[in-house]
Amino acid sequence: MMYYTFKKYGIEADFADDGLQADKMARAETYDIILMDIIMPNMDGYQATQYIREAEKQTKHHALIIGLSGNVYDSEREKCLKAGMDDFMTKPFNIESLRSIAKSYMIKI
Repeated sequence: MMYYTFKKYGIEADFADDGLQADKMARAETYDIILMDIIMPNMDGYQATQYIREAEKQTKHHALIIGLSGNVYDSEREKCLKAGMDDFMTKPFNIESLRSIAKSYMIKI
């Protein structure tokens, strides 16, 4: 679903099947924004974010990581921020919410 949304708005995107792949992709490519699903197989979004942040210490590049969850509680947002994510969005995914967050970090999409 998100693939078609990104394509519709002309946004180039890569997709990972799990947290391990997300970490591997983030180490191999420079991304401006990473939408990090919280619940993924093999490695959850919290741990993947922590690994990505650790790798960024070497590259000096900081990707905007936005946690995605169906959990709308403030505690979920706080848990994402504590794991190293920059921001948080609830599901279902909304392109306008993503644009608003990106704009607040001065990233144009």
